[in-house]
Amino acid sequence: MVIADCKTQLETAERLIQSLTEQKNREELIDLPWAGNLGTWIWDVPSNRVVCNNQKVLNLGYSLDEIPDSLGYEFFTDLLFPGDYEPVMEQMRRHLRGIDPVYEVQYRIRHKNGHYRWYYDRGRITKRDEQGKPLQLVGIVFDITEQKEMEEQLKQMVDHDALTGMLSRRALFAHLEQSASPFWVLMLDIDHFKQVNDTYGHTAGDTVLVEVAQRIRQTSGNEDYCGRYGGEEFLVILSNRSAEDALKAANQIRRAIAD
Repeated sequence: MVIADCKTQLETAERLIQSLTEQKNREELIDLPWAGNLGTWIWDVPSNRVVCNNQKVLNLGYSLDEIPDSLGYEFFTDLLFPGDYEPVMEQMRRHLRGIDPVYEVQYRIRHKNGHYRWYYDRGRITKRDEQGKPLQLVGIVFDITEQKEMEEQLKQMVDHDALTGMLSRRALFAHLEQSASPFWVLMLDIDHFKQVNDTYGHTAGDTVLVEVAQRIRQTSGNEDYCGRYGGEEFLVILSNRSAEDALKAANQIRRAIAD
């Protein structure tokens, strides 16, 4: 039994050393200055041993002496954002079963300080046993946190009106297309708004738009969607209401603006 265990460990070590040697011949994967590149990783499936660039762990706030001597796949999966765990596992299962040609996924992983960073991970099976079962996977990982934050900022800009902070026309339409439950739609238009701009100037007109938007938000419910349709027009999507309650809500908003 002891001899068998030693043989298994030796075979694992030999596979890892061989793979590391092969990776040394492809150093361009690590040396190229790609944004967020954290280097390559190797997962030895039978032993569940992971060999990776220390940067992948250091990037999560851990020091060198905190990196386990035997780094397993679970070191990273245990740090996954709860909502990302199953999608990541499913992607790996699909690749291991041969359904997908590569393992490719984006996920959030918990930093030592408690916040989450975004990783982009891509790899594939590089060795199989005689029965075709996966022995080893090799991949590369990137920190894409800054890219994701920029995407979120751009989404905020696209989905919200710059002046009033309300939902944009695009965001309102997207919600209407995705909504599966009944709803009521209110279209609001400020009477004689052109006279405000012509008499007091566009700055005063902007102030009126901001104030009207605030009154709409304050009067509508938490489950309602309020947005600027365009110019002096606003749209309110009322959810979970009867026709009578929707009409009542519309009059409440009208009175709040009129007052």
